[in-house]
Amino acid sequence: MESWKTLSRKTILDKGKYLRVEDHTIELPDGRIIEDWPWIVTPDFVNVLAVTPQGQYLIFRQTKYSIDGTSLATIGGYIESEEDPLAAAQRELLEETGYTAENWTSLGSFPIDGNRGAGVAHYFLATDAQKVAKIDADDLEEQDLLLLGKDDLQKALKAGEFKLLPWMAIVALALQY
Repeated sequence: MESWKTLSRKTILDKGKYLRVEDHTIELPDGRIIEDWPWIVTPDFVNVLAVTPQGQYLIFRQTKYSIDGTSLATIGGYIESEEDPLAAAQRELLEETGYTAENWTSLGSFPIDGNRGAGVAHYFLATDAQKVAKIDADDLEEQDLLLLGKDDLQKALKAGEFKLLPWMAIVALALQY
């Protein structure tokens, strides 16, 4: 199988570093040309599932604009310009929780939408997490930091308490380790 080819791109909406919408002209492997293919450009981001030496997982209960009510959530945020995904994950863990971790495992990097872009999620498992500082987050959402045991984490996942797909995916992946 051959990949599709981007022949041209034109920005049709630019909302700064968090959102740009483009129209692409693409060529399919069979030679057909499709004009005005919508493409969404958003920053890549990290999600971290951190666990303490005592087996407690650091999880947030929080709100998000697109979610009705509250959801359980993992640690995460956007990758800054020129920042390595692991460095971003380590920064987010410290800022959002006041924890650092000794051991880091990449759980993979995954495009958000295979046909429309929308950034890449970089997932990490952080083990032996220790509290070293106060929380220094600038998040807009209200959030409470919880420490859940593995059984409670699995129950929450099965019960649908993680209401965003990226959070459900990282928890499911990390529980395999």
